[in-house]
Amino acid sequence: MSSLTSQKCVACQADAPKVTDDELVEFIKEIPDWEPITEDSILKLRRLFNFDDYAQAVQFSNQVADLAEEEDHHPAILLEWGKVQVTWWTHKILGLHKNDFIAAAKTDRLLS
Repeated sequence: MSSLTSQKCVACQADAPKVTDDELVEFIKEIPDWEPITEDSILKLRRLFNFDDYAQAVQFSNQVADLAEEEDHHPAILLEWGKVQVTWWTHKILGLHKNDFIAAAKTDRLLS
């Protein structure tokens, strides 16, 4: 799928660099269904996934949770009937790190 899926999230420190504007443009090309959003003055990645029913949405949410544990990087997951909203950002730096793009790409891969 993308080169991001072949990478692993790395432990992030509070002084880790946020992605630059140029990096954001390049990374988003690999995950075009994700939207960069600003919430509470923090840049994040968000995507809404649609499903046919609640059970499929729950199953996907659990897969995202398993991925988060594997990568030791944890998103906000909003589960509703037939849809799951996933939001990635790096809490320690209050913004986007390369880890967020890796995790978003791997989230997309869960659907294939």
